[in-house]
Amino acid sequence: MQPNGKINVVILDDHQSIIDGYVLRLSQSPKIEVVATANFANELEPILEKFPTDVLLLDINVPISIENAAPFPILHTISKLMELYPHLNILVISMFAERGLIRRIMEAGANGYILKDDRVTLIDLANVVLTIASGGIHFSQRAHQLFLSDQLTKTGSDLSIRQLQALSLCAAYPDTLTTDLSKEMAIANSTFRNLLSGAYIKLNVRTRAAAIAKAQSLGIITPISPSAPIVG
Repeated sequence: MQPNGKINVVILDDHQSIIDGYVLRLSQSPKIEVVATANFANELEPILEKFPTDVLLLDINVPISIENAAPFPILHTISKLMELYPHLNILVISMFAERGLIRRIMEAGANGYILKDDRVTLIDLANVVLTIASGGIHFSQRAHQLFLSDQLTKTGSDLSIRQLQALSLCAAYPDTLTTDLSKEMAIANSTFRNLLSGAYIKLNVRTRAAAIAKAQSLGIITPISPSAPIVG
């Protein structure tokens, strides 16, 4: 909570109508102020540098930039934001109901996971944000059931969070060399290559493209997006 007693909220979603719906819901609480919104992931860090933020509402399938339509590497991004802003609370609101992805996102440091078709929860979004800001967690009922499920897809379920971060970066920047991607993770290129090779073995594939495709099909990194629902 900020010195003025308000909970500052930032929203990242690539659909302006969805952002407008969230802003409308959150405006019902005098304790909450939406200080900034963004449609592209590359806008997020400059916003967080400029505005002290208590709660970040984060969609999964947001493009990196106007030039790069690939979904941003959410697992890497959450881990990085938690290092930069240890008091930031992250609430993911997504259309994706993939048990492996939900678990990995929570393990990366998110405080909750809401499905976009959970209209009951979205109507009560202001109270959910208040809960998150006070250190609580919140799930849509279905997301919680998936999170607790012990029937994770066997293939790929044992990938480490660092291997998944490396794969998510590769999916976001498919034409970028490992030497550059390793710098984004602040690790040696050899370490990055070892993370990928270990992931290839666990996924039973031989190439980066095959690893990305298989991880997406298993739902352990951001899958290929269907049409997004509109939230009002």
